[in-house]
Amino acid sequence: MPKEHLLALDQGTSSSRAIVFHASGRIVALAQREFTQHFPQPGWVEHDADEIWATQLAVAREALAASGLGATDIAAIGIANQRETTVLWRRDTGRPVHRAIVWQDRRTEPMCAQLRAQGLADAVRERTGLVVDPYFSGTKVRWLLDAVPGAHLAAAQGELAFGTVDSWLLWQLTGGGVHATDVSNASRTMLFDIRHNRWDHELLAALHVPDSVLPQVFPSSHVYGHTTLFGAPIPVAGIAGDQQAALFGQAGFAPGLVKNTYGTGCFMLMHTGGRFEPSRHGLVTTAAAQTGAAPEYALEGSVFIGGAVVQWLRDGLRAIEKSADVERLAAGVPDSGGVVFVPAFAGLGAPYWDAAARGAIVGLTRGSTVAHVARAALDSIAFQSAALLQAMAADAAAAGGELPRELRVDGGACVNDLLMQVQADLIGIPVVRPRVTETTALGAAYLAGLAAGVYASRDEIGAQWAEERRFEPAIGRDEAAARMAAWEKAVRQARAG
Repeated sequence: MPKEHLLALDQGTSSSRAIVFHASGRIVALAQREFTQHFPQPGWVEHDADEIWATQLAVAREALAASGLGATDIAAIGIANQRETTVLWRRDTGRPVHRAIVWQDRRTEPMCAQLRAQGLADAVRERTGLVVDPYFSGTKVRWLLDAVPGAHLAAAQGELAFGTVDSWLLWQLTGGGVHATDVSNASRTMLFDIRHNRWDHELLAALHVPDSVLPQVFPSSHVYGHTTLFGAPIPVAGIAGDQQAALFGQAGFAPGLVKNTYGTGCFMLMHTGGRFEPSRHGLVTTAAAQTGAAPEYALEGSVFIGGAVVQWLRDGLRAIEKSADVERLAAGVPDSGGVVFVPAFAGLGAPYWDAAARGAIVGLTRGSTVAHVARAALDSIAFQSAALLQAMAADAAAAGGELPRELRVDGGACVNDLLMQVQADLIGIPVVRPRVTETTALGAAYLAGLAAGVYASRDEIGAQWAEERRFEPAIGRDEAAARMAAWEKAVRQARAG
């Protein structure tokens, strides 16, 4: 009998998760463990790579046990991972030489400023699709090579391996047999030419990163190797960065299909097909998950503070006892009463890219209540996401590409019906919530299943996608434009402060 189950390893920023899926996309079992966050200095964020591996292996075993299945029942393993987080380890021992530097870490901003001063920003944008920013992996690995005694010499002698978290997990799963990554993760390093799917030697030289530390790069759906850690050989056959995996899990294979993940931050990706076009409206161009050798691209925008604004209402303002209470409180008023909340607690991401911006609540009157502030906080998630979609539509129109027709949503906050309706009102196209919202893990499973022969084609996968609820725009476009204008005015005030 053909195998009908897939194991997805969903390695995130705060927890490691594992989900066993039936080939139909149905969740069979799930396990999750949090791991330690390290903050050695302000602006520095680190993870223990060994702890990441230990928790990921543990939840994989827990999920398999809960499913009642064994290794011989699993057709393939797929990996989705927190992107940009950088690991450097010794090839002989498999031990990290330093804690992993997390995507949120800002320690390499001086290095980035130097690269911008050297005039490399245009080359980075034109070849990698990215902006020069500490967010990405290139300056992180350079920092590790500089900071760890003897690392430059060891790297030159071929003794060290660099990878994002997917490469680290793959190395461990295969007992050090495979040092590889996929194009979607490679595209987040600031070292990879996404036009030609290859490492860029000029950028590597500029950052003093030797070829010897680099993983091989393959399509996202590919048999990378096999693991025997679960009792029998299982192919590791799918890898993608978490946001590209979510786009794939949402059946976002064709130009114009766009998804938004509502988590601590928000991450919006729109598939743009096979033509590389650098963004001219404050987004980044990135590699989409690829199922073959041909490049595929997506526009991406990142909101730094999405659902985290609700956590602030709970923990900072103490306006609610638990996060789920925000919808009831915000629904107690018909609108925000003119209050606009710009949650720039960590600056503003795309399309503004302003690290100096700070949070602001404007439009307060004597009639403003905590319910109005809560409504404005929810609205802020939708406003920021609408600004991303406007930028995507402008980029697509300029390139003669497909415009977004609907917004597919996932992530924890997508269960908030009020937020989803506000989102649809602002963007003027339907917001669609799928039946299966674990789209990151599902995308990794689909990629693995495709390489392992569980699915015959992407069309077969796409046919499994099903909506749970559709939110249609309920206000006119003039009213939506007026609301967005009020938002942009508040953003200008937050940036001026």
